[in-house]
Amino acid sequence: MEFEKIAEIIANTLSIDKDDITPDSTFKSLSVDSLDMVEIIMEIEQEFGVTFDDSADIQNVDDVVKYIQAHA
Repeated sequence: MEFEKIAEIIANTLSIDKDDITPDSTFKSLSVDSLDMVEIIMEIEQEFGVTFDDSADIQNVDDVVKYIQAHA
């Protein structure tokens, strides 16, 4: 469930097809720049009621899912 919503947020932010996003998709492979990342993180924090720690090692979509599961 978390993955689907996260993929939707990323797809909407980047104007890409949600089906192009997999749990293993890295933000680099999705061409996410720093401004996109801030927007994505803010939307995810609002949607799931979590706050990302600056030290969180978030490299791919699955890292986001795991972080939410651990902190929600």
